[in-house]
Amino acid sequence: MAATRVFIHGLESTSQGTKGVYFRASCPGMIVEDYIGSLADRMAKLETMLADKEDLILVGSSFGGLMAAIYACRHPGRIRRLILLAPAINLEEFRPYAGHALTMPVHLYHGLQDDVVPPREVRPVAEAVFVDLRYHLVEDDHSLHKTFPTLPWEELLRD
Repeated sequence: MAATRVFIHGLESTSQGTKGVYFRASCPGMIVEDYIGSLADRMAKLETMLADKEDLILVGSSFGGLMAAIYACRHPGRIRRLILLAPAINLEEFRPYAGHALTMPVHLYHGLQDDVVPPREVRPVAEAVFVDLRYHLVEDDHSLHKTFPTLPWEELLRD
């Protein structure tokens, strides 16, 4: 069965941001939507959109990484792989999910110079929740603009 790929943008971004534009152009069929409002509003949209989907590969950036991680905690059997880009799993909103032990492969990329979502706060949470974690601390900032285009997307998004 072919995977369903989904990109979830950050809090202050849109589907028209750098990452959304990249995925729309390079990964035909990838779901790239806009999320607005509170976390509950954004999660409701994501839940509705993915209600009939399986074999999900979720790519979440910042607040979208928080959303992807929460979705994976709620529906672990539907997730094939997570790719998290400076995920905001250090926020209070993720605390109720911190006791989970998710076994799907998780690739996490975080910039050393991230001053929005501090890597030192995210890494211990990621290591506690994601059993199969590939953690990459890179020379970049929160947006990962230098690193993002160089990531092995073909491999990361492969079925």
